[in-house]
Amino acid sequence: MRGRWAQGLEPRYFHWIIKDRLAACERPGGFARNHRKVRRQEELIWIAAHGFTHVLSLLDSPHNLRAYEEAGIAYAHVPIGRHEDLPRRLHEIYATLAEWLDDPSERILVHHEEFGDRLLGILAGYLLYAGLVREGPHAVLVVERITERQMGPEGVRSWP
Repeated sequence: MRGRWAQGLEPRYFHWIIKDRLAACERPGGFARNHRKVRRQEELIWIAAHGFTHVLSLLDSPHNLRAYEEAGIAYAHVPIGRHEDLPRRLHEIYATLAEWLDDPSERILVHHEEFGDRLLGILAGYLLYAGLVREGPHAVLVVERITERQMGPEGVRSWP
């Protein structure tokens, strides 16, 4: 592989939440019917080439996990499940991120099926959990500005 394709393809809706440490995107390869294996492979090349040390998959299914193994990318899978399961899952998600981010050499990519309100809400909640912001409305504002997307009610309900 040569040229620009050797560097892979940046995942769709990629954004740094904590610069050079924690990023988020849509599921590598796209979501649901839009998912393409070739695009997933190109995005995994990009993820590896850009020094990501872990991927945290929030998908309800184990999709992509084998692809991470084949690409040699460490990962964890914490399905967020139904809304009523979320409080229990958030603790595991936030503890996993905090543990990884304790090591200054870690670069983490978090994804859900699509880059939508649930993922944005979880990221805003993590900023609160980590003490990077003090209030919920500020966390929402920070994530909205970073991602250039307005968070709807489902996102705000995605964290306590």
